[in-house]
Amino acid sequence: MAARAIQVLAFVGAPAAGKTEAASVAKSLGIPIITMGDVVRAELRRRGLPLSDGNAGGIASELRVREGMDAIAKRCIPHIKAIAGKKAVIVIDGIRGISEVETFKNEFGTDFTLVWVDAPFNLRYERIKTRGRGDDSLSIDEFEAREEREKGWGMEEAMKNADMVIMNTGSQEHFKEQIEEILASSRQEYGNSSKSCGF
Repeated sequence: MAARAIQVLAFVGAPAAGKTEAASVAKSLGIPIITMGDVVRAELRRRGLPLSDGNAGGIASELRVREGMDAIAKRCIPHIKAIAGKKAVIVIDGIRGISEVETFKNEFGTDFTLVWVDAPFNLRYERIKTRGRGDDSLSIDEFEAREEREKGWGMEEAMKNADMVIMNTGSQEHFKEQIEEILASSRQEYGNSSKSCGF
């Protein structure tokens, strides 16, 4: 069977489920990463706004209202194509809605695979408190509001349309092994350098 020209693996999940950790596993293997949140962070920098949950969420919502619910996905596609060498595996971190999934599927067809990283709410909240990112200083009520905001973008429907589900409730090592298995089944030849969207 001929190798596919490009293999795109995308991670979806609720806040702090482990999407970025999954992408980090890919990065450690030299697999290029497209980080969708880079679109929003670049826009914050362009406007001179500090990184906070409120600012990031506001910009993300604004882009979706102005350019469509798949606005961030559309902005990432040229960057995916730019780093997609022959027989490449690329990982997308940060899908938030079904419109993004549909856009990627329309672009990459059967070469697009969606992986749902799942974990319960309380465990995810404990994790977010240890991440130390500028947009993670949230009370539990604010964290719940963040999740509801992302559900409004179609996140639940995206998760329901995943091709596979990984439960991230055990040790970090076990989670890493699960992700490595998925990547090993997809990797044949891929780019040697790791990249984010680079906005």
